Order: sequence, then structure tokens, then C-alpha cells
Amino acid sequence: MDTSVRRPIVAGAFYPANPDRLHASIASFFEDGIPPSSDRPLNGPAGLIAPHAGYPYSGAVAAAGYAAIAEAGRPETVVLLGANHTGLGGPVSISSHEAWETPIGRSPVSRAVIGRLADAGFAIADDAFEREHSIEVQLPLIQAIWDPEIPIVPICVMSTPWRALRRDAEAIEDATAGMPTLIVASSDFTHYEPDATARTLDRQALEPILKMEIDAFEALYRDRRLSICGAGAIMMLLHLCRRRGILRGNLLRYATSADATGDRSAVVGYASVRFMMEAT
Repeated sequence: MDTSVRRPIVAGAFYPANPDRLHASIASFFEDGIPPSSDRPLNGPAGLIAPHAGYPYSGAVAAAGYAAIAEAGRPETVVLLGANHTGLGGPVSISSHEAWETPIGRSPVSRAVIGRLADAGFAIADDAFEREHSIEVQLPLIQAIWDPEIPIVPICVMSTPWRALRRDAEAIEDATAGMPTLIVASSDFTHYEPDATARTLDRQALEPILKMEIDAFEALYRDRRLSICGAGAIMMLLHLCRRRGILRGNLLRYATSADATGDRSAVVGYASVRFMMEAT
């Protein structure tokens, strides 16, 4: 087995394993089908919070964010800040993989950026990615909207205190300087609360996120013991976007699993938030 390629682990569970069915599933999330790929590069940095649940539950929410980015152009590189559900690896981990595979194709890992991050002290921990789905679930959308040729930078992030993540966030900034980069924080929001409770908690959490107030978001996350699985990734994303001159986020779509299942007793919340430079 080629261990340099990270094989899919949730194909056939979170999304279809058959390429044609996967394309059809993704196309169903858009009013007019998958947005056409553009060769026009992004005219500046962009950020996105996107969910990573099974596509029947959160695919349409994630697609709303990627469609909005696609309208602005094609990223040169996509940095994928995944949640860490397994507890393996360090607070912030990179891997030795050279490519990530989905049923659509293989996305190459930017070895240049990964090399810079390793030089900056990032831990290389393949085990952090072996059973982690949060990054993988983003890839078919990226590959279908653009193509599998866009280099990716997979980074697994624990929800540790912000002061422990800040230096690594700034290392990512340095490693991707000058690139038209899309930075994705892969995160679901409230887990396994009644629907009304989840919507209230998520609305409270989204308020500082949209204002890009990292300290306020972290305080709320810690004090209320929120179950946002990618909180660390979100904090890193907010810092990177602020450092690149983005002033606020835009909530594009929100839903809970109840919108798909009808069961409002214990839901998971999903949000798609875009961060881009304001037009002048």
C-alpha cells in the first residue's frame, strides 16, 4: 500500500463512494448544479467555516460557502484546518502524506508549505489524520467545484487555549504569504442538544465569530462549555483573516440536523461563514 497517499475513510458513509453518485450528490446542493470552475485567481485571501457531517445533513450548508468562494475565483492553495476528534497527535499536527484521495481524485499536498511548517516546529503526526474525518469531508466539494489539482495543506487542530495556538497560526500566515489562499476551518457547531437550545447557543457563538472577536468567542466557548468541535480551528482562522485585513464574516447558511431528519430532540448545528476582503 502506498502510505504517501491518505486514503478515504468515510466514503460510503458520510458521502457516496461511487464517483458518479458523489458528483450527483454534490450537484444537488446547488440550485443550478456544481458551479463551473474558473481560472480567475482569487483577488485576495479568503476564509470559510464549513461543517463536516454526513452530506445528507450538512452538505448543502457547506456547499453554500464553497459556492460563494467560487464566485470570487480560484484559490492557489487551500489550507484545511480540521478538528481533532481522536485526541491523537499534538495541539496542531501536519502529516507526511503527499496526496489525499477521494472517489473524485487525488489532491496533492503542498510540500513547500508543509516543509515551512515543519521548519517552524509543527509536529508531524500521521496518526492524527488516520481516523479523522473533518478534513476529508471537505475535499470532494473542493475537487468538484474546482478540480483535484489545487494543492492542499491539511492541518489537524485541537481546541486548546488560544494562547497555545497563536504562534502556529502566525507560522501558517508566514508559510502561505503572497498566495491567493483559501483557509477552511472544518467544524460543526452545537452537538446533541434540543433543536431550540442548539440554535440559541449557536447564535450566541456566531455573534463574536462574525465580528472576528477571538477572545470573546473563546471565553464563550470555555464558559458555556460549548460542543463546537473545531473551536481551535475557528480561532486560528479568525486570526489569519484578521491579519490579512478581513474585517468581518458573513453567515451564508445555518441548519441543524433536524432540518434533514425532523427529529428535534438532539441535534447537531451547522454553519457556513465566509470571510473575504470588503469591496471598495
